[in-house]
Amino acid sequence: MTSHQNTQTMKPATAAKKLGVYLEATPAEFREGVVSRAELNALQADPPPWLQELRRNGPHPRPVVASRLDVSIAGLARGGITEPLTTEQIDALREERPEWLEREQATQAEVRKEAERIKQRNAERAKRDS
Repeated sequence: MTSHQNTQTMKPATAAKKLGVYLEATPAEFREGVVSRAELNALQADPPPWLQELRRNGPHPRPVVASRLDVSIAGLARGGITEPLTTEQIDALREERPEWLEREQATQAEVRKEAERIKQRNAERAKRDS
């Protein structure tokens, strides 16, 4: 008996999310089709010019914008950023340092600090309990 292997495919939105790009900025042929796992791997391994350009200059989806500004996605919303931004717009925000951005960056730093404290506490408990 031979094994039959199905090709795993995903919607363009899922593939765009995995690639870290804004779906609406991708070429029409990408948005209108389906993407196989092999195609996704090929795009990640050897990105075509359109993908390189999107990753470099945007527009970037909210998770990428949040990461580049060192804030949470919710922090972006609190700061009034609801649309994708280009690299140029992100850099301008970094230079301007609006009050909301500084506040959200401080909040994010506290969240990371607390997460690290909990991780260390749990590691110490696991060590003590074993």
